[in-house]
Amino acid sequence: MSLDSPPPPTPPAGPRVGADEWVAREARRREYLPSWLGQVQRQAERIGWWPRLAVAGLAAAALPLIGLGGFQLQVGIDALVIALLAVGLNIVVGWTGLLDLGYVAFFGCGAYGFALVSSGQIGPNGIHLPSYLSIPLVMLATAVLGLLVGLPSRRLVGDYLAIVTLFFGEAFVEFTNNVAPATLGGPNGIVGIDPISVFGHQITSNTGYYLLLVVVLVLTMAVLRLLEFSRTGRAWRAVREDPLAAGSMTIPVDRVKLMAFAFGAAVAALAGTIFAAQQISVFPTDFDTPILILIYAGLILGGAGSIAGAATGALVIMVIYDGLLRSPTDSGYLFYGLILLTLLVKLRPWRRLGLVLAATVVLGFAVHAIAAAISPRAVAGSPSSTGWIALVQVGPRVRTILLPPTLYLAAFVWETRLAVEPAVTRQLMIGAILIVMMNARPQGLLGQRRVETIT
Repeated sequence: MSLDSPPPPTPPAGPRVGADEWVAREARRREYLPSWLGQVQRQAERIGWWPRLAVAGLAAAALPLIGLGGFQLQVGIDALVIALLAVGLNIVVGWTGLLDLGYVAFFGCGAYGFALVSSGQIGPNGIHLPSYLSIPLVMLATAVLGLLVGLPSRRLVGDYLAIVTLFFGEAFVEFTNNVAPATLGGPNGIVGIDPISVFGHQITSNTGYYLLLVVVLVLTMAVLRLLEFSRTGRAWRAVREDPLAAGSMTIPVDRVKLMAFAFGAAVAALAGTIFAAQQISVFPTDFDTPILILIYAGLILGGAGSIAGAATGALVIMVIYDGLLRSPTDSGYLFYGLILLTLLVKLRPWRRLGLVLAATVVLGFAVHAIAAAISPRAVAGSPSSTGWIALVQVGPRVRTILLPPTLYLAAFVWETRLAVEPAVTRQLMIGAILIVMMNARPQGLLGQRRVETIT
């Protein structure tokens, strides 16, 4: 090329054909949490995803060293099982956009499958396969079942697919309850399941299963992270955004959906095998709708579409649900702590906060005195424990006036009914947490706001 040749043409500054530059710019923008929480989030992003996973795994593995009791260790095991299930559900719901309400049945299939091949349930002496054979076999069989259950997804979407998969989940519970009780155990379940062996060593303690779950969860998250940015992961997200457009770009939409069901089912089966071995028994009620609600609650709280969000949300949900809300005292700390925290965040200036708290205390004493004058028996009890009510439809001045009686009513209902019925309270508190989260941050704790264009 001669020295006098013109320089190569520069690309035009305007929009280019085949590149949505606005979407590309918006995809690079992140919505951070307010105040110092946003600074922490920015610093964490600088560390990188893989170092954060390693640090989280090491921190979780070190928890038993600080002297956790038996109850705390069992809560940790339950939380890790639900976290593993939420990570698997994220494949189907978060990445592919398929509403699978029968996901808990795959969890049950993994548990029952492992129980059948690792106990004396079948035959005079039973089947006692080693763990390195039984676990992959159960995962493979459940993945094939996931393919079969996912077949309707080729024609059904949205609510229709949800109803079909919900039927599958309920059918599993009825099947294990009523069909072949000599093999499946019926309502009595299957007991005497063999423990998992790792490198010839049988795991017989809760500490061992806790550490096994930490390792399995970290490895599963690592594999799914690699899968997320692979060709398959990009195809899943394309199908979630627009199946019609994905098909027009030669993506095999039906095959991609079936793959999502199979991968999610395999992860659920893996969680089921560890659950069955740790519990040494399985029962049909272990895989009913309440477990499905907890899995979905964790995924929604953490952020659908985020691997770390699914695991974090499930861990938070289970620690609150299984740890804090079992005790009336701990439940009271959480309830009144949430109310006080919300008041501190939302009420300004500070004198308004002081006025509301003082008015609530005065109202409480006044109501107590009036009730005592009418009937001494009405105030003879004691608090049962040692929650924010949304007033968004009125103006600031009226809202301030209504806050004291509303807070007093909330405390009254809590002390007289909710604190003494933990089974009901746990469900209501989880629902309230999700409602607050969906209003404050719809994409979840670690989820990202999706960018859409209007054409």
